[in-house]
Amino acid sequence: MSNRAVIRVTGDSNKKLLFLVTEDWYFCSHRLALAIAAREAGYEVLVATRVDRCGAEIRGAGLRLLPIGLRRRSLAPWREWAAVLEIYRLYRTERPDIVHQVAMKPVLYGSVAAWVCRVPVIINALAGLGFVYASASGFARLLKPFVRLALRLVFASSRVRVVLQNPDDDRIVGALAVPAGRRVLIRGSGVDTEKFAPSPEPAGPVVVTLVARMLADKGVCEFVEAARIVHRSHPQARFRLVGPQDAENPACIDSATLAAWCAAGHVHWCPGSDDIPSVWAHSHIAVLPSYREGLPKALLEAAACGRAMVATDVPGCREIVQAGETGLLVPARDPEALAQAVLTLIKDPDLRRRLGARARHIVRAHFSRQLIIRQTLDLYRESLAARGL
Repeated sequence: MSNRAVIRVTGDSNKKLLFLVTEDWYFCSHRLALAIAAREAGYEVLVATRVDRCGAEIRGAGLRLLPIGLRRRSLAPWREWAAVLEIYRLYRTERPDIVHQVAMKPVLYGSVAAWVCRVPVIINALAGLGFVYASASGFARLLKPFVRLALRLVFASSRVRVVLQNPDDDRIVGALAVPAGRRVLIRGSGVDTEKFAPSPEPAGPVVVTLVARMLADKGVCEFVEAARIVHRSHPQARFRLVGPQDAENPACIDSATLAAWCAAGHVHWCPGSDDIPSVWAHSHIAVLPSYREGLPKALLEAAACGRAMVATDVPGCREIVQAGETGLLVPARDPEALAQAVLTLIKDPDLRRRLGARARHIVRAHFSRQLIIRQTLDLYRESLAARGL
């Protein structure tokens, strides 16, 4: 049975569903398939986002696009207040039955607007709790108590359902006095297990790949240092960084640093790829030394492709990288441990294949796109029914 056939049977709604996200590229990467499934199930689907490069793709999917000016990096009070007012006016005009708000700013600002506009159902999705919880910087530590208080306030309404991607985040949100009945664990955005399919390892030297935005809190610096360590004994191993910079994120690594790393010869950086299945088909090992995640899409896709993984033992990563079963776990911010784990897999191709096969099995059983979409559409229906709609 095809993906579409599985999803179509989820029901008919005739309700208005509005997604609020900061970036159009993120929506297409993580929520477009869900939005299409919701439209096919009978919802009128609107997408409010900053339009950069994916507006045509969103409109082409039959969704109504509502451009907004919300910026992730801005903290100027006048601009943030203007963003809240813009969202409020949007909600007041469109009068959605459900708003599905993804990531920190949409959750905070959108919840205020939705509460004032009496939106019946507010779905707040926190994908890893963001920079404030992942970073150890002084700025992040300064912001954290204010963010915690703000979340406690916007989660207080009985109209709110909070979607978490891993049990660690669920415990944090539970500590904010959100009842268990309004917290929902939905593991990521799902993987297309037909598109991301296993393939034999490529011939030639072992290729170690990190797919992520070029952010310090993704562990990119540790990856580069681990490459230096591995090359002392295995100079033939190739280390690849695949992913764009993200100037809107405070943890973005600057171009000069990336260029210097590449010039040193230990890593190669590809700013992006539209064919991630091919990236994994040409890799032997997937690595993500992140400081914190919701549920890393890159690792789920690598697992679906049957690749062994090395990741940090942090929230999100350990949901898919199960030590000795689907990959190897190492402490965060420890390039020496990361290098040793990578060396273990470089030296043992049988172990790589065994871990990769198990990873593929687990993704199909627990993280497939069909399953995640079905769980989310069920949440919409149950939340509407609870409001008598």
